[in-house]
Amino acid sequence: MNAYWPAPDAWQQALRDAITDPADLLHRLQLPLSMADPAAQRSFDLRVPRAFLSRMQPGDPDDPLLLQVLPSAREMIAAPGFTADPLAERSANPSAGVVHKYRDRVLLITSGGCAINCRYCFRRHFPYQQNQLGPEQWQQALEYIDSHPELSEAILSGGDPLVTPDKRLARMIEDLAGIDHLKRIRIHSRLPVVIPERITRTLTEALTTTRLKPVLVLHCNHPREIDDNVRAAIGRLRDSGVTLLNQAVLLRGINDNVETLQQLSETLFEVGVLPYYLFVLDPVAGAAHFDVPDTEAQRLVGALQARLPGYLVPRLAREIPGRPSKTLLTPYQTIV
Repeated sequence: MNAYWPAPDAWQQALRDAITDPADLLHRLQLPLSMADPAAQRSFDLRVPRAFLSRMQPGDPDDPLLLQVLPSAREMIAAPGFTADPLAERSANPSAGVVHKYRDRVLLITSGGCAINCRYCFRRHFPYQQNQLGPEQWQQALEYIDSHPELSEAILSGGDPLVTPDKRLARMIEDLAGIDHLKRIRIHSRLPVVIPERITRTLTEALTTTRLKPVLVLHCNHPREIDDNVRAAIGRLRDSGVTLLNQAVLLRGINDNVETLQQLSETLFEVGVLPYYLFVLDPVAGAAHFDVPDTEAQRLVGALQARLPGYLVPRLAREIPGRPSKTLLTPYQTIV
């Protein structure tokens, strides 16, 4: 096999080998077991692929990659305004696996599983069991999309849609391509970052062999998440003709400084990914300790604008339930 492409099943083995025991994770990082909170672990399981672990710094309790995944006692502190359904998605869920919030695009919950459990995830309480796309539900989803000619884009989400096997993904994309008014297929995924072996030849063929224009939105929050294996995976996607974007979440203690955000944008662009959105935190229960106030976020992005060309500055945004689009937050610029 060409070394350019990973073995077809390597990513599935990496998925099975993910670390799920906080004690194991902390032992490997030479950190005290007391850092992990058992109640938070019971509330939302730990899941960390070994490739992502390899980018963490042993002995550093403030490692920005570790803090994204480690169950913390702070998750168990209730915070006003932080809820289980922060984006009111259950009210925009017309049939199983379908979320239709914006006029021209529809989101399909392709999988409830993830390769990595991010502690700030806005769907950490989402009712995935009620939104599984079995054969009957998939046909209902296709009928829903076909009956809404205003839809031009289908978004595969989750969970993470790329935990779905290539053959099933290919069939789904082919089915969607049969709906005349759809123009694009978009996938939101963390897998190219946390398990780069996921970018297989069959996956790129599934994305690029129908008439639908493929877009893949990575979820990368810190420049240290991108190592040589991730660069290679992104290269395989780029060379196959997939449009690559990134959206990040602004997270307290992880990327809430202009130097990190600048490096993230520059690193992404070096590997062929365009910064797309920088979201302020969705107020999901259990994640309040990651929150950065809007005013601070606006000052950070204002400072970022002074350091980068406009095409490398992600749009600072918040999602507000009921609005017809994302709400952009205007950066505050300080003249020195």
